[in-house]
Amino acid sequence: MAVRPITRYPEPVLLAPCLEVPEITEEIRKVVDDMVDTMHTAPGIGLAANQIGVNLRIAVIDLTVGKDRNGLKVLINPILLAEEGKFNDEEGCLSIPDFLEKVTRPRRVVAEALDINGKRW
Repeated sequence: MAVRPITRYPEPVLLAPCLEVPEITEEIRKVVDDMVDTMHTAPGIGLAANQIGVNLRIAVIDLTVGKDRNGLKVLINPILLAEEGKFNDEEGCLSIPDFLEKVTRPRRVVAEALDINGKRW
């Protein structure tokens, strides 16, 4: 596991559509481990693979910022199925340091993704 540099906006990898992960290999598991280490070190609560320069559809989320390993979610090839409601909140992004913006997001989403073991959830 390693902490990788966080890609900064407007690097092209942040603007390009991410590619589907065709198979969960040891290399993909290493990318996920590095993403988790990088996110926790930043510290942050979410990180997409393109934020470490990897153009794949992978995201990690940990609202506990590393305090509870059971709080970690790995999403490989996520698909948004539904969304409900709206709310506004201030957000930051690790790829745009020292910038906060009020954004509108869905209050609830339903998504489908693979976990690190290839299990759909």
